[in-house]
Amino acid sequence: MTPATITFTGGRIFDGKHLNDATAARFRDDVFVGMVPDAEIAADDRVIDLDGDILSPGYVDLQVNGGGGVMFNDDPCIETLAQIASAHRSLGSTAILPTLITDRPEKTSAAIETVRSALRKRVPGIAGLHLEGPHLSLARKGAHDPALIRPMNDADLDQLLAARAGIPALKVTIAPESVTPAQVRKLTQAGIIISLGHSDADFNTCCAYANAGATCVTHLFNAMSQMGNREPGLVGAALELGALSAGLIADGIHVHQATMRAAWKSKTGPGKIFLVSDAMAVAGTEHTRFSLNDREISRTDGRLTLADGTLAGADLDMTNALRVLVTSMGVDPEAALRAATSVPAAIIGLQCGLVPGETTLADINRISGALTGLRPLDTMSDPLQSTSP
Repeated sequence: MTPATITFTGGRIFDGKHLNDATAARFRDDVFVGMVPDAEIAADDRVIDLDGDILSPGYVDLQVNGGGGVMFNDDPCIETLAQIASAHRSLGSTAILPTLITDRPEKTSAAIETVRSALRKRVPGIAGLHLEGPHLSLARKGAHDPALIRPMNDADLDQLLAARAGIPALKVTIAPESVTPAQVRKLTQAGIIISLGHSDADFNTCCAYANAGATCVTHLFNAMSQMGNREPGLVGAALELGALSAGLIADGIHVHQATMRAAWKSKTGPGKIFLVSDAMAVAGTEHTRFSLNDREISRTDGRLTLADGTLAGADLDMTNALRVLVTSMGVDPEAALRAATSVPAAIIGLQCGLVPGETTLADINRISGALTGLRPLDTMSDPLQSTSP
């Protein structure tokens, strides 16, 4: 039987690093085989006209608390993970780190075992685990339950080191107030990704923790010490230190667009700013309420808040984050796409891009040319037919 070849043309092809014009992407039996100039499309290929849209690898989201109506904290089991991952695939994310928000020790243990099992079973979309807490700062707790925040002890350290064996991409958000540099050093030497967040630490302390091995900052500007004229804080460290990359919730609510623009322009490399959704249970649904640690969170006008008005995660998907970067901040579309795909992928050691022989139709997105949403791929056996327009 002759292999079925589908060729996408008539738009821009993002290969994970660059946007390619006047180029077509060819898939044979749903697997990417390469790119060719538009003028060299084979006469017998089935051609899909992108009509000015962008064909891109799926998004990589390193901070996903929930989706599809459930939170990972609700019930950290395989079924919960599958439901969350499916919801985010409908929103364009093909690889996610399910994120456990500060909870009880037994919940952390359950989350670790569930993700380890999900990786063994190759649950689609699950790329690892992000533990956001419980070793944070009370002064910058945000929506985390203060009763559950605590310093890291030897048992916690041993648990994380053991977890790394079955979870290659293990990311842990910590605050210097609750974790020592020696503990950070042991964790990073084991290959665990340490992200500084929910912290009131000063600039020099943050530098010391970067020297100990921390490589990320969690949701830049939110729940952290701010940049001042005499004390740069964690924000200043995130922007000044090339060793640190920083996740950004680009919804225009968590951080003002002018602030995001200034940060984007001033970030010292090689570390980069990357996009995260910080999505909660409502992602991919029309739900207006959900709970976290027995506290109700409301969804109103694009905001998720506790009863006292504290922001609790984000009502955001990665395409809308891209739109904010490009249309409101003036970021080049190519750089914005990298911030949603290859940059976060590299942080967790994941290959991301159009790779001949490996990338499939299930791994890609068709994004509107104006970055306003996703469209179906429109193929005969399209795995994305449920993707919302």
